[in-house]
Amino acid sequence: MEGGNPDSIESATPLINGALRNNEHISYENGNDGRIPQLFTSVPTLNEAASYLAETTSYFSRCFTDYSVEPDYSVVSEQELTTFPSGHTREYLDTCSSSGRYSTFSESSDTATATSVPDGIRSPGDSSQNSGAIVVADHSHQNGISLFQGLIDRARRTVRGSADDIGWIGRAPGMPPVEDGTDRFMEIIDEIRHGVHRLPNSMIYLLVPGLFSNHGPLYFVNTKISLSKMGLACHIAKIHSEASVEKNAREIKEYIEEIYWGSQKRVLLLGHSKGGVDAAAALSMYWSDLKDKVAGLVLAQSPYGGSPIASDILREGQLGDYVNLRKLMEILICKVIKGDMQALEDLTYEKRKEFLRKHPLPPELPVVSFITEAGISPAVVATLSRVAHAEVPIVVPLTAGQPAKVPVIIPLGAAMAACAQLLQIRYGEKSDGLVTCRDAQVPGSIVVRPKRKLDHAWMVYSALDDDPTEANASHVCEALLFLLVEAGLRKRHELAMKDE
Repeated sequence: MEGGNPDSIESATPLINGALRNNEHISYENGNDGRIPQLFTSVPTLNEAASYLAETTSYFSRCFTDYSVEPDYSVVSEQELTTFPSGHTREYLDTCSSSGRYSTFSESSDTATATSVPDGIRSPGDSSQNSGAIVVADHSHQNGISLFQGLIDRARRTVRGSADDIGWIGRAPGMPPVEDGTDRFMEIIDEIRHGVHRLPNSMIYLLVPGLFSNHGPLYFVNTKISLSKMGLACHIAKIHSEASVEKNAREIKEYIEEIYWGSQKRVLLLGHSKGGVDAAAALSMYWSDLKDKVAGLVLAQSPYGGSPIASDILREGQLGDYVNLRKLMEILICKVIKGDMQALEDLTYEKRKEFLRKHPLPPELPVVSFITEAGISPAVVATLSRVAHAEVPIVVPLTAGQPAKVPVIIPLGAAMAACAQLLQIRYGEKSDGLVTCRDAQVPGSIVVRPKRKLDHAWMVYSALDDDPTEANASHVCEALLFLLVEAGLRKRHELAMKDE
């Protein structure tokens, strides 16, 4: 150590202090310059952690950069770094690798000695070794900086999440305005609860279930029974809900054509969750074939603009990549549920933007959007207010060649309340637990926003304590369909007036 450069020892403290001085513009509390967005307004600790990581990255980057270009150490000129014989460097690297060490300025005694020898008496071999040492050290430092910066970038991307994408469809230029139909919807609900049912039997009603409906045997069953008791023809589309949007769109198209050919009646569609996205895709992609066979579409709690849940899970370049989160989802969806990973990918913001640019809904199609907000009170989270009866496959089948399913009851009400609370804290967005209110709003549609707190599972599953003074899911579906009938009549009248 005594034979080393004394200036380098004295400059150690100024180097650190200088790095901190250069980084003084970063502040934990009030100095946010926009690089670390204040996403967690309710959790300031996360903002402080993100700011601390950014400051630490800048500090280490400056330290490593200054250290690798310190003039007292770099006795070889920049030209020498690029012109020394490659054979010497290769031999030096092989020697370091075989001895299990890497050359740094503090570890190589030869390098330290060479720094004190004048250029005039330095041998060519020493020059080559010093050049190789500088290259190896600089390469190691740069790798360290790159890895640490990559970690910070992943953390920032994870923290930012879907904040820039939520509600994009309402901000997109050229989107038609929506119409508020909540008041009329509540009037229809009141009529239905008093025994007035006005859905026409001149149409066929097709219910399109959402994601994972193949494992929910009671999905839409109560609604179908209620409509059938009124003498209406109602069907539940038997699609593979875990398939891609485009695949299900083709199947729904075939469903509609089969129903129309058999009855010569037009079809009203009501899709829940991903079922609404699938149904809308069918009408967008095949409207030329279906425009005379379809009377309208209801999208109930559907992520028409995309889902932050799907996007946050599948977004690349996040901290979740370190635990192979995407691979875990592939195992769950493809191996356990026997679905298609594309079904979840199609609900991400990136895929929805791409699809809607190619296949927008036809403007002459009557559309109703049903948007709800889940309750997030502690009472809802702690109680089994709503349950789902599902069938989950087990690992080992009971009989050869036939997969076995085990019936389970899932407290979806509590799960939806917890998810809604998470989205509220993280993004400040109201949601039904899975779909934000802004992403469920279809441009150009009649929007229904009931004041009653209803989570994403309320439309399709039974409750242990249904309030008899409130409308049930069957009443809501009936009211939405009749609101759609009225919208269709009004739109047809407007088109006829325009043609005249």
